[in-house]
Amino acid sequence: MRKILITNDDGIDADGIVRLARAAIEFGEVWVVTPDSQRSAMSHSVTLRHNIEAWKVDFPVPGVHAYACDGQPADCVRIGVLNILPGKPDHVFSGINYGYNVATDLQYSATAGAAFEAAFQRIHTIAFSEDASENHEVTDRYLKEIMAELLCKPLAINQIWNVNFPGCRLAECKGILRDRVVSTDNFYTDRYIETKVSEGRISYMVEGIRNYNALDGTDLKAILDNYVSVGIATNIS
Repeated sequence: MRKILITNDDGIDADGIVRLARAAIEFGEVWVVTPDSQRSAMSHSVTLRHNIEAWKVDFPVPGVHAYACDGQPADCVRIGVLNILPGKPDHVFSGINYGYNVATDLQYSATAGAAFEAAFQRIHTIAFSEDASENHEVTDRYLKEIMAELLCKPLAINQIWNVNFPGCRLAECKGILRDRVVSTDNFYTDRYIETKVSEGRISYMVEGIRNYNALDGTDLKAILDNYVSVGIATNIS
């Protein structure tokens, strides 16, 4: 039986990881090791200067072994693979992230960071993300189908499968586009709002402006056109 390790960057209580585990349990023995709270935009950060802790938790999917961790998502993969699981997993799933992981945003994503850590450990890995909305129709329709398809598709060293589900209604989804490349366009154009807090000190709060243009063949173009985007991402750092 396959052994599947699942993590995320939205925390142990996130709806997305429960839905991912519920789908994955049909494909193997599922273990969850994930942060105890939100860790978005931490990229591939790992903890080196102090201890991290992990503890077993109740999980709403029967048969799943679940642990929360006070480290980063990449830490969860590391201790899951090296310490918690009895033997190396066959696959790592990261997600389902609350928000797309496409285009240049991929470099900041801790969903992707955790997935790349698994790839560094020579484990076949899939990252799953969806629109930051409460509409999961497209994800629920295609999640198991794509999971079953990609479990059997190999990857090169330092590569992950990156899957993004559009937030449109199922009736508006045009299907799946495979072999999407990571767009070099900005998903958001960032700026910082300044607020003076005291003499000599200014507070800065990021504000992103969405980009609704992208080149054909890219992950960003796929989701903008209401397709599920499936492609390979490579870590070259």
